[in-house]
Amino acid sequence: MSDEQDVVLYEVKDAVAIITMHRPRYNNVQNSKMTYALDDALYRAVDDDEVKVIVLAGHGKHFSAGHDIGTPGRDVDQRFERRHLWYDHSNKPGGEFLYAREQEVYLGMCRRWRDIPKPTIAMVQGACVAGGLMLAWVCDLIVATDDAFFQDPVVKMGIPGVEYFAHCYEMPPRIAKEFLFLGARMSAQRAYELGMVNRVVTRDALRETTMEMAQHIAQMPRLGLQLTKQVINTAEDNMGKRSTMDMAFGYHHFAHVHNEIVSGDKLGGYDGKAMAQANKAQAEQAKKKGQ
Repeated sequence: MSDEQDVVLYEVKDAVAIITMHRPRYNNVQNSKMTYALDDALYRAVDDDEVKVIVLAGHGKHFSAGHDIGTPGRDVDQRFERRHLWYDHSNKPGGEFLYAREQEVYLGMCRRWRDIPKPTIAMVQGACVAGGLMLAWVCDLIVATDDAFFQDPVVKMGIPGVEYFAHCYEMPPRIAKEFLFLGARMSAQRAYELGMVNRVVTRDALRETTMEMAQHIAQMPRLGLQLTKQVINTAEDNMGKRSTMDMAFGYHHFAHVHNEIVSGDKLGGYDGKAMAQANKAQAEQAKKKGQ
């Protein structure tokens, strides 16, 4: 089975839909093909009345190492059948190119996924980096392995965090600043202590623990779950979550255009390989210092 042919896998077990990102060769980085396939799978789970809970997983060593900014499957220039009322980005000039695309595939889709009227659980192992954070953060619960880590290193590109900017709602503001300013890895244990993660378990126990939680939730009334989720999401929005994202998204794209004018590259000269090398060097340096 090719990870480029079947970029998302779908199964249902005991009222739980398990949606699995399947680009393990590239640590489940998200190209448009995967993002639209995730959207299809989530629609399928929502439309199935037998499904009460949705689990989002990543196949292989890592949950997701972020957006695809350097694999052979990178498809940022391609057009897809759009899901929002944004026009085609692929033939647009300047900053409009990424602004239109990312309104569709990042901010728009993630916001809609957050509001899915069924409980969602992210099952996270290994890396949950940058765009991977967006996929975990849209879920209602997160179960992580004890070797999982969370990281948003894109300030290195001159960009104020990933497009779905939920940082100061997932952690206290001062910790969010540390998380972004340093761009360092946050362990699953620290994320648990901050309230970002619900459970920390071994890799061997990850699926079992997640499925136990999902099946327990699945015994609750569907409408009760939906209304509870709606109330809490609305409370977050009343605290400014949506308007903060709109502001951050605008700054994010100002940074892309600035990078292109100054350096000729929207990402400030970083591709996937360069970012991975920088992150690895930073992690090794922190390890030597005993952090």
